[in-house]
Amino acid sequence: MSQTAIFWPMLAQVLLVYIVYVVMGRRRYGAVKSGEAKVGQYKMRTTEPASSVTVANNLINQFELPVLFYVLCLALHATGGVNYLTLALMWIFVISRYAHAWVHLTSNNLRFRSRAFYMGAIILLLAWIWFALHLLGAV
Repeated sequence: MSQTAIFWPMLAQVLLVYIVYVVMGRRRYGAVKSGEAKVGQYKMRTTEPASSVTVANNLINQFELPVLFYVLCLALHATGGVNYLTLALMWIFVISRYAHAWVHLTSNNLRFRSRAFYMGAIILLLAWIWFALHLLGAV
């Protein structure tokens, strides 16, 4: 298996970040246009209009748990640990992040959102455990 295959789920995760940025830009523009917010509010980001607060929060989420994902992908690549299992785990993680973002930016149903989050967190934990075993030469 090509070790560079690990970069495809990374690119998909990066794409998600840019999608969320676009959604946030559109919602903020709409908030200003409708009078819900003033342009000056965004200078210091002290307040976020209701129409875009969940998007801003989701964007923050894209730089929390996914940081561990990016580090793990790079570590797997550097140590020759990319295989079908690790690649599948990374893709499942990315899919869980898309599901989390979708729920967060639409219905914001906490039950579904938390399930997507925990699925990704557990998958990532399993991948880190596999990585530790890989470093030990056990797998």
